[in-house]
Amino acid sequence: MKNKWSVLGGGIFFLINVCLSIPVFAQVQESELIKIDALEQKTELLQNAVSALQKFRVSGYIQTQYQYGEAAADGVNFRFRRANSYEGDAYYPGTDDYKGLDGFSRFGIRRGRFRLAYEEGIVSGVVQIDVTERGINNTSIPGRNVVMFRDFFLNISDPWFGTSAFRAGLFPRPFGHEVSFSSARRESPERSRIIQSIFPDERDLGAMLVLQAAGSSNWNFLRLEGGLFAGNGIRPQISSRMDFIGRLSATRSFGHNTSLSGGLSLYWGGVLQTDSSRYIMENNQFVLEGGERSRKYIGSYAKRQYVGVDFQYSQRTSAGLTQLRAEYIFGEHPGDALSAYNFILNDITSGPVYMRKIEGGYVVFVQDLGQKIPLSAIAKYDWYNPNIDVSGNEIAAVNSGTGVNDIAISTVGFGLLWRINPALNLTAYYDIVSNETTVNLPDTRDLNNNIIAYGYEKNRPDNVFTLRLQYRF
Repeated sequence: MKNKWSVLGGGIFFLINVCLSIPVFAQVQESELIKIDALEQKTELLQNAVSALQKFRVSGYIQTQYQYGEAAADGVNFRFRRANSYEGDAYYPGTDDYKGLDGFSRFGIRRGRFRLAYEEGIVSGVVQIDVTERGINNTSIPGRNVVMFRDFFLNISDPWFGTSAFRAGLFPRPFGHEVSFSSARRESPERSRIIQSIFPDERDLGAMLVLQAAGSSNWNFLRLEGGLFAGNGIRPQISSRMDFIGRLSATRSFGHNTSLSGGLSLYWGGVLQTDSSRYIMENNQFVLEGGERSRKYIGSYAKRQYVGVDFQYSQRTSAGLTQLRAEYIFGEHPGDALSAYNFILNDITSGPVYMRKIEGGYVVFVQDLGQKIPLSAIAKYDWYNPNIDVSGNEIAAVNSGTGVNDIAISTVGFGLLWRINPALNLTAYYDIVSNETTVNLPDTRDLNNNIIAYGYEKNRPDNVFTLRLQYRF
């Protein structure tokens, strides 16, 4: 009997403990659930933050370099040459001491690019700036700061195939191949002379459409880019007229090792004229169009029209990758009496317009030196004739109105590219520059017959050597 009461008492005691423990257990369970819920919330916030960050793309590159330019090296291959610096000048600024015409060597940062892109669905935005050692407020480059925007645009892809798009803002002009070919990938240190002359900054303000069939279509190899642009480079638009720029290109691959592409480009625009004089070429000289000055030219637009053809070929063999690229451009170019180079709209509108027919282009050959050696040999030829209606001793002839900027110039460049690793390249490159000659533009000499400024009666000493180290991230 005693054992029965003991068992019964133990059971009752156990039930009482269980009942008393239920609230405590529930509290513990609830506390754990709260912690788990908080952890899940933090995990979700972290995932959202990571997802947002994944929509950003940060990239860029830095090009540091050493250059040596001969005494007459200009601002095309020897960029950012200043007329009031020691480069090629016969006298030290502010003194009467003759120093001779010597070359000039320097270190510098050719490009310091930082690119930020953000993509949300079919819409993306891109901002790219360029920073160099010349500083923010340095005025060595007329008309702009040195720290500047290079790209600033939005891109909306089609929601069906992702091959067509609408783009608006500041971005490379859709003309030819070299204009939009990235400086981080280009083997030669600078773009060709004609590209720098008629398309300064490579970019323009505008909007364009990109049309291309779906990847599964037989017509996918064709791509059409075209749009309306301000025509004023990286500067505010100053007239209501738009320039049209377009390119139709085709790309074909043959197996996995061979690729062939090319394109046809058109620039159809005009330059606002504020002067009553417009000069054209007739019989090797500039003459007033219509034989007289006329108010009808004020507020009109002088033609700025170019046509371009480009071609690219690449093949990978046991010797490595072989690349061949070429481009030819011709058209009409509005300038002033001294400027068929470095087209800047604001300079042209301040005086008479001089119409020139131009042509130029380039051919570049790049050959890898084997598959296991990270070296490539580079050879390039480019030329620019800023006035095809005059040549040789016709240039700068009496009463012709022509001069220095009507002289054709060609460049032969060659070098080696060492791909140290996927992010780091070293390029050694030499430009041999040749100019058209005319007896009407002789060297300038002082009383002691020392040359104080080179003319164009013979080939000028203007070759340039560049040693460039590039890091891309």
